[in-house]
Amino acid sequence: MKVLPKETPTKDLHQYLLGSIAPRPIAFVSTIDKDGKINLAPFSFFNVFSAKPPIVVFSPAYSGKTGLSKNTLDNVKEHPECVINVVNYSMVHKMNLASSPYPKGINEFEKAGFTPIPSEFVKPPRVLESPVQLECKVQQIIELGKEGGAGNLVIAEVLLLHINDNILNDEKMIDPRKIDLVSRMNGNWYCRANGDALFELPKLDSDIVVGIDAIPEYAKQSGVFSESDLIKLASEKSLPSDEDVKKLKNDIQNELSALPTEKLYLNLCLHAKECLQKNELSKAWQYLLIPKL
Repeated sequence: MKVLPKETPTKDLHQYLLGSIAPRPIAFVSTIDKDGKINLAPFSFFNVFSAKPPIVVFSPAYSGKTGLSKNTLDNVKEHPECVINVVNYSMVHKMNLASSPYPKGINEFEKAGFTPIPSEFVKPPRVLESPVQLECKVQQIIELGKEGGAGNLVIAEVLLLHINDNILNDEKMIDPRKIDLVSRMNGNWYCRANGDALFELPKLDSDIVVGIDAIPEYAKQSGVFSESDLIKLASEKSLPSDEDVKKLKNDIQNELSALPTEKLYLNLCLHAKECLQKNELSKAWQYLLIPKL
């Protein structure tokens, strides 16, 4: 299937994009207008883009049905401050109430049953029920178009973070298992970052690893290794030295000599697989590199 944006109705294109680029974090944004009236609305075109300075961006798009601007956009133009309240599972159903297209001047805190609390650096109130609240100063608004569906990038600097102590781990960092965040998919679908949905991968931003291409082709084609085995091998930071490989080859020379050529490679792969199961990555690599000597 191919989708050409210029030939696709906005409502369909919108769903293709939202279904493809997901899950998306939710910015539950509180703002005020020039008269001090409060608004609260969720947006899933949202993320953080810088840490120093701390910059977040969200996009209140023009309505695809009416072409009108959102009250949030009007408010940040009138008063360039906001609070971005993150959304966890305990508040998501009430948050959905606040997404109803109430007319300007209606207080969604009251409609959805949230508790407004004063901010310290900005005028819009915070949502008490949110586990993290970001007080922000709007720096710039970039209009991406005029018609319905066009976004407006609200670029804001975070002036102060309020973090509920109950979501912190022993190192005083946010624990993803405690914050229990939710995110948007497409249509009526959401995603909950909890339980089996959470998993860990080691960060490689400071380590150069050997990569999949370093694994001998015979090993990749052997059928002995699972994809996770190959990734484990590829994640090693360095290959063993020729001296270590030669030593192992000498240690098992009698075993190797007794094998016909067609079974030699399979035997090496099986030895390497056994090493992987023991988490002996360097030893596994030594077996796989023996044919190169």
